[in-house]
Amino acid sequence: MRTIPIPVDVTKLQFVCVRAPRPRVLNQDTGEIKTDKNGNTGYEIVLSVEDEFSRIELVKVGTSGEPQVTAGQDVTPVGLVGYVWEMSRGGEARWGISYRATSILPAEMAARA
Repeated sequence: MRTIPIPVDVTKLQFVCVRAPRPRVLNQDTGEIKTDKNGNTGYEIVLSVEDEFSRIELVKVGTSGEPQVTAGQDVTPVGLVGYVWEMSRGGEARWGISYRATSILPAEMAARA
């Protein structure tokens, strides 16, 4: 199955960093850290997302290179896309959406850019 990125319009959403960025670990046994095709470390950041109707969700967003954001900070994901995934295990099908951003910036920095 081909995965097609779904662009996310972040203009009507507010994001807050809930947990500081952590390197993504590929193998728990060896501690191998995920890297992108350029050798940059892959990070995972947990964000709360609030929409215009005050609905709040928690999402994990992957990015490459160490983001300069901290827990509790308003942030803006740049180039945010979603990817639908699905898997079947023991006859039970599961699916979801994973998120990836080109970068995650403090909101005030993104507003100036």
